[in-house]
Amino acid sequence: MPDLLGATNPVPGYDKTAINRNITVSPDNTQIQNVPDPSKVVRADGRTEQQDSNLQGDGGIRYDSNFQTFLQRLRETPSLAQSLSLLFSGRESVVVSSGLSAGIAEEMARLLEMLRMDESQLLDFLQGQFKTGTRFGGALFALLRNAYDRASSDGVRADILQFLKAYVDFDSTKHIEGNLLRDLQSMADAMPASWAEKLRELTARLQNGIAAGNRQGNLQLLQREIFPYMSSYVERTHDMGTPRSLLTMLALNVARYENGSEEKLLEGFHQLSGYGTLKGQLGGIDDQSLLLLLRSRGGGENGGAVQFADQLAAAAARAFRGEGSAEVQQAFQNLIAAMLLNESVYMPVNHYILPLEWDGRMLFSELWVDPDAEDGQGRGGGGGKNIMRLLFKMDVQSLGMFDVILTAQDTDVDVQISCPDKAVPFSKQIGDAVSQILTRNELKPARVAVRRMDRPVTLTEVFPKLFEGKNSVNVKI
Repeated sequence: MPDLLGATNPVPGYDKTAINRNITVSPDNTQIQNVPDPSKVVRADGRTEQQDSNLQGDGGIRYDSNFQTFLQRLRETPSLAQSLSLLFSGRESVVVSSGLSAGIAEEMARLLEMLRMDESQLLDFLQGQFKTGTRFGGALFALLRNAYDRASSDGVRADILQFLKAYVDFDSTKHIEGNLLRDLQSMADAMPASWAEKLRELTARLQNGIAAGNRQGNLQLLQREIFPYMSSYVERTHDMGTPRSLLTMLALNVARYENGSEEKLLEGFHQLSGYGTLKGQLGGIDDQSLLLLLRSRGGGENGGAVQFADQLAAAAARAFRGEGSAEVQQAFQNLIAAMLLNESVYMPVNHYILPLEWDGRMLFSELWVDPDAEDGQGRGGGGGKNIMRLLFKMDVQSLGMFDVILTAQDTDVDVQISCPDKAVPFSKQIGDAVSQILTRNELKPARVAVRRMDRPVTLTEVFPKLFEGKNSVNVKI
């Protein structure tokens, strides 16, 4: 019978217990992986979760950096021009295609009607996007930008940024109020009926206060009644799901709603006026003039660019509510994802869209503009001359995709055009026409190159400064 207790003498070299006792553990051995502990900074080991080699935004999902995630989404998101072309493929026939309800068909018909533009309407549409694309245009913000660059004190810069933050919240009042009502409605939908009834009553009171413009009364209602009621619900029911998450979002919107009041805005402006470097330039602006100036933003609420954006958002909302087919919903999803990505805080270039119908032919175009571009060696313009670079992406009906890269320094302009196969036989005519357009506008065509498109150019190829953000510390939680 074998000795199961191992009482016999072991065979030399096969005693596992003795071998394990002789292993020396080195604290610097990277083969031994650390126990994950977010509260500590530990030594390097063999773990690969951080994906530090993924510097260009490709590969797996990033968990360590918001900016790298932005680059990754930038590579994966379809072109906005392609999404618009897919959405309106077939043009008028899309409106009557199967799977569309009468409501979404009517919204898309209105969109198609807005796309019919002549030369003057196209100019107004483009200028409207320029004016509404930034909130910090005009003499006042140019003055603050200059003061921020020349400020020798961190306090001056902090107060300028605080005023700008208050202005953004002030200008976003209508949007914030909509968020407050939507958050409360979503809370009521996620709560039991016994609790939701009173919350809907409080929401109706808030809606009436918003319609009356009673900002201070709305804040008191939110802080003294709605928040205590929701806190009581979470505490008594231990509901840590959707209502608690929405309560966090509600707190953020309430903070912005309070920070965007006229009192906060004027308080920040008076703080800036107290500095000697700004007192002489801002001291002559009274409170009413400042509020009138900030309310009269360029573009206006009735601008063509604003109307098109509102109509596009209305059509997307109807599609997502189930009134559109699966193909239309997917097209709208890609469209909105591309628009949000292109307007990200990490995008250092200006972005515009130009969807239109010209001479009976549909054209969907995107335009990126970098007014402070760099040359191929990563340098700015020499001799004090700025380099401006523009990228057009155009999807022309019955022709296909065009990529146009335009680089201008002073009056010298370099143009590179990538065209589809159908347009290749007309390369010389296209190049001559572009040269004539530049010359007619008192610009010098240094080089105009037209070639067949092998593949669509990427933003990161045209604007290498997109990668500058990867040098900063940006942790994603």
